[in-house]
Amino acid sequence: MNKPLLNVDFPDMDIIRVENTYYMLTTTMHFMPGCEILKSEDLIHWEHAAYVYDRLDSTPAQKLEAGNIYGAGMWAASFRYNKGTFYICFVANDTHKTYLYTTKDIYGAWEKREIKGFYHDSSLLFDDDGRVYIAYGNREIYVTELDEKLSGPKAGGFHKMVVRDEWKNGLGFEGTHIYKINGKYYLFFIHSLEGRWYRTECCYMSDSLDGEFTGGDVFADDNGYRNAGIAQGAIVDTPEGDWYAVLFQDRGGSGRIPYLIPVHWNGDMPVFGNDGKMPEDELSAYGREDFIPLVGSDDFRKIYGDGSCFGFNRQWQFNHEPDMELVSRDTDAGIYYVTTDKLCTNPTEAKNSLTQRMCEPACEAEVTVYGDRMKKGDYAGLMALQYLYGFIGLRAEEDGYSIVYMEKPGKDENDSVMVLDKTEKPVVRVKLQAEFTDTSDQAAFYYDTGDGYKKVSVIKNMPFMLEHFTGYRFALTCFSTEETGGTAGFGEFVYTCQGIKLP
Repeated sequence: MNKPLLNVDFPDMDIIRVENTYYMLTTTMHFMPGCEILKSEDLIHWEHAAYVYDRLDSTPAQKLEAGNIYGAGMWAASFRYNKGTFYICFVANDTHKTYLYTTKDIYGAWEKREIKGFYHDSSLLFDDDGRVYIAYGNREIYVTELDEKLSGPKAGGFHKMVVRDEWKNGLGFEGTHIYKINGKYYLFFIHSLEGRWYRTECCYMSDSLDGEFTGGDVFADDNGYRNAGIAQGAIVDTPEGDWYAVLFQDRGGSGRIPYLIPVHWNGDMPVFGNDGKMPEDELSAYGREDFIPLVGSDDFRKIYGDGSCFGFNRQWQFNHEPDMELVSRDTDAGIYYVTTDKLCTNPTEAKNSLTQRMCEPACEAEVTVYGDRMKKGDYAGLMALQYLYGFIGLRAEEDGYSIVYMEKPGKDENDSVMVLDKTEKPVVRVKLQAEFTDTSDQAAFYYDTGDGYKKVSVIKNMPFMLEHFTGYRFALTCFSTEETGGTAGFGEFVYTCQGIKLP
């Protein structure tokens, strides 16, 4: 079994090469800042390059003020570079808009515009004659010509359904990527095999956009993991003329994880791996000592500049758009403070939850929680964030504090709270350990009031749920249940992955 390219949730990838540097972006859903871009010099080792936006439209739901955008927000994006300009196009399933971001400096500011219409899983094509097209759809795939300003469909321009998935399967063609290679047009999609759910990569080719697209499945392999196929992503060439695909796999609670797969050509058609199967040669930075981590520890003693997460290390993202007026930091003491301004029923409703992706195959995080400024009914602690969340931390009481474990145990079950201990101290250290295997995804929770860690009796199952549509994350969370205005602090965040403490 080959290892994934990366060991964190990085789905719906699109990838480009500009001279000798590769850039790859991912769907970031409800997390802010959004639309993360990685860079690499070798397609193997990747590091953070930029976020495209800090905030999207600042709607009440995006700010967790009225509702939420779990399972919505930014979806699969198209990434292109044309005549010195970077283009990123995507839809948001909460606003039902199509966004276009452009820049000449990938590390600088991005200009935001909208394309009239809604283009599911879209992909841009800048043709040789200067015309621009957008390919998109679900089951039925369309190609539509855009106007010169890329503001919407061109009046009287090309518009056609170019291919349709005729199989009566659970998932028809989607996740479109369109390319023009050696004068021919290529469409890549994902769909499921006929009669059962199994991610499969397809490719269709035509001599012209108006001609007939022909093709079929080009990659159907699960790499020996849970009968979960690997599909949906992009292809890219190297300066030497070699080709590779980056496709992802649904891997349970850890999320959707990318693989790097070599591609060669048989005439005009691409061949993925070894005749559509996973090759034996490993193409992965996963687990190597020189792997640049996309997650890590934080002592909260530094304020970061451009390209950061609202002044935090770029490894962090907020759960939704943050309210920075409720956030403060004591960089001398190394404490990040959050103040509440609304009442919540559970931690997934809390503003300003600071998150990092969990990594495979096992990881843990621990943090010190400071509760001396909390109000009665306030909670503060560490969460395994997804729809079926788990949370451990402090709860402020009338006469002290409780150490509590809180969770949503099942889809049709109510949130539950377990009191683990009582303490007069407003400080506790909490820890969350997560393990992802080929049979189950589970988390264990611990707390330490000064005499060593004690383990919570509950072992938390962590299934991937479409309600959030992301892998589980560590989240530092504070919320109020009785009155607003309480403040909690977090310090000494330590992240360990595969037994190695990350810087």
